[in-house]
Amino acid sequence: MLDKLDHSKDLTEKRKTEHIHISLNEDVEGKNITTGLEEYRFVPNALPELSFDEISLSAAFIDKKLRTPFLISSMTGGTETAYKINRNLAMAAQEKGWAIGLGSMRAAVENEDLGFTFQIRKWAPDVPIIANIGAVQLNYDFGLAQCKKAVEMAEADFLVLHLNTLQEVFQPEGDTNFSNLLSKIEKISRSLHVPVGVKEVGMGIDQETAERLISAGVQFIDVAGAGGTSWIQVESFRSKDDIRKEAATAFLDWGIPTAESIVAVRNENKNIPLVASGGLKHGVDAAKSIALGANLAGFGRLLLHSAVEKDPDALLVQLERIQFEFRAAMFGIGAVSIEELAKTKRLVKKS
Repeated sequence: MLDKLDHSKDLTEKRKTEHIHISLNEDVEGKNITTGLEEYRFVPNALPELSFDEISLSAAFIDKKLRTPFLISSMTGGTETAYKINRNLAMAAQEKGWAIGLGSMRAAVENEDLGFTFQIRKWAPDVPIIANIGAVQLNYDFGLAQCKKAVEMAEADFLVLHLNTLQEVFQPEGDTNFSNLLSKIEKISRSLHVPVGVKEVGMGIDQETAERLISAGVQFIDVAGAGGTSWIQVESFRSKDDIRKEAATAFLDWGIPTAESIVAVRNENKNIPLVASGGLKHGVDAAKSIALGANLAGFGRLLLHSAVEKDPDALLVQLERIQFEFRAAMFGIGAVSIEELAKTKRLVKKS
């Protein structure tokens, strides 16, 4: 049994290390597809009748108050390098008031020796933390007990179950049985002691899927739309299967653009707490996302380079830049609060 656990740990560390290396060094963004946010523009307000210093970024998500409407999206865990990245992200999140999501915690639930790589509460005592389990694992011997263990291990405020069908198909060791998952997602959503959400990993969530998830009791949705990292392309770099490597090129434009997914989910339900992530590049993208209907704006791989730098200030500077861009956009349309930004009529589609 110990040999089996050691082998599993070695495979997990290898896969997670490869994911980090590929995400940092290879071109893994989807091609011929964008976030769709560039199709929108703000109509400037030349006379906003407010002071820039008045603008508030205070936000709320479910039952948590936040200093900003930003989320460091789920990225990594399970290796020594991932631990250092998560630590750096957590410290930055605490200083700037961002929520933070963790990478998939399956490996740590199965092997507690890896748990330390997700235990970031000591560096982020005051911000929401989102634990993370692949929804497909509910078909592979995971259930309420394992989800609860992940939440307790991370001292998390929420749990997100991620959907990643095509990543699993292209992953050499992928789990591809996604049958009858909705009823299992419903059981977790209605039974776990913290709010449960569902996120994609870069392909977006459509209106019909959102309807099914909300009906099943899911308490928040992260659209994680197309236009940013494509995990099909990430896995194609890992694969030694020529068929899968070549097939990945047929999926360069696969997914629902982030903007389209935000609108679709918000049209389905006016009240579901909603995270916009997937290819956001700056604070103006974040402002557009909230004006389209999101409650939080998530940034992932964009922050990864700064998170691995030895300069501890690099990440803080990047977060500060995003916040400045966001506040400047609010000032530029005359929105003094997140509530006013969410209700603005100054976001229009380009002709």
